[in-house]
Amino acid sequence: MAFDSQVSSPVGPPGTAAVMNTYRRFPVTFTHGRGCWLWDRQGDRYMDCVAGVAVCSLGHSDPVLQQALSEQLGRLQHVSNLYFTPEQAELATWITANSPMDAVFFCNSGAEANEAAIKLARKHGRCKRGIEQARIVTARASFHGRTMASLSATGQPKYHQGFTPLVEGFHYVDYNDFPAIKQCIDRLDAQGPAVAAVLLEPLQGEGGVRPGDPGVFAALRQLCDQRGILLILDEVQVGMGRTGQLWGHQHLGIEPDAMTMAKGLGGGFPIGALAVKHHCDVFQPGDHASTFGGNSLACRAALTMAAELERRRLLTHVQQRGEQLRRGLEELVVGFPKLCASARGWGLIQGLVLREGGPSAAQVTQACLQQKLLVVPAGAQVVRLVPPLTISEAEINTALMRLRTALGGLGA
Repeated sequence: MAFDSQVSSPVGPPGTAAVMNTYRRFPVTFTHGRGCWLWDRQGDRYMDCVAGVAVCSLGHSDPVLQQALSEQLGRLQHVSNLYFTPEQAELATWITANSPMDAVFFCNSGAEANEAAIKLARKHGRCKRGIEQARIVTARASFHGRTMASLSATGQPKYHQGFTPLVEGFHYVDYNDFPAIKQCIDRLDAQGPAVAAVLLEPLQGEGGVRPGDPGVFAALRQLCDQRGILLILDEVQVGMGRTGQLWGHQHLGIEPDAMTMAKGLGGGFPIGALAVKHHCDVFQPGDHASTFGGNSLACRAALTMAAELERRRLLTHVQQRGEQLRRGLEELVVGFPKLCASARGWGLIQGLVLREGGPSAAQVTQACLQQKLLVVPAGAQVVRLVPPLTISEAEINTALMRLRTALGGLGA
């Protein structure tokens, strides 16, 4: 999670002092949840429009997921990737059958999936195109993770502070700016092939809930095809139905050469994956690995999530509830013109863009917390709402009412 709030952490529950201080946590301790609701130690109930930062797609304590994981624990949880397991094979088959991809590598998180994608791009560039010092183009305001390579791919200097020197070979351009991307690639390739891949999010989540421009991505797809460059899409936050389509790239009308996923893939259980087309599947035994990646318990969580997407017709539901949420945010823009500038997003990843000079996203988030509503900043001036995909019409209305009250308390 990239969120770095401006709220100082108070003393938490017993044992808090033993936890490394890497987050500025809000002054609340949650003990249990159900659906779109969380309860704190005092018994107060909160509407959750964070969902573990776009993770708990079926909500909290989903009974179907509970039963599936309990049954899986009774059979097999982990044997390592030295052996085959039916759950991993079944999940890889589901991903390839429901995407343009042909093969899958499993890991534990989005950062690890992007780390694998970066290694894949470098090896593909070397083996297929003779690139000795591979370059990868990413976007400013992007977020790809906290490992050293994924951090280096992230186009936000604030996350780099204190961790230099970064991994070499990353070049940043403005998001949704095809001329800038082409100019960067032309410059890097001037003395011969150098750019191995372009790594982008279909919609920038941490960068302000900024959807990709289909025209830009279509032109980029064509350019990558012409140059032999891999187009890798980071679907960690927008994949698995979050946007109302199964994958974010479906909104853009293109297919990537490879894509990464995590967050909603396991519905709350840690799992990540890199999925690739055959033509860029250059990994051989020993090139990359993950001890826990694709273990039976994680794969069962993801298989359950996949089955529930279909059984509950959640893609249609997300489209409907996403439109409802978007309309409600647009009404808030009209109702609070001095505070709010616009609303944007896809499905159930929506952002309320705040006006410069007014309250920050962190301040609005804190005000929402006082109204028992959980939201999360996406940069300094965007409030992000990523509730469980199962959220109801009435619950959307409750969230909007509480957000309205929070904004009203900050002044019109």
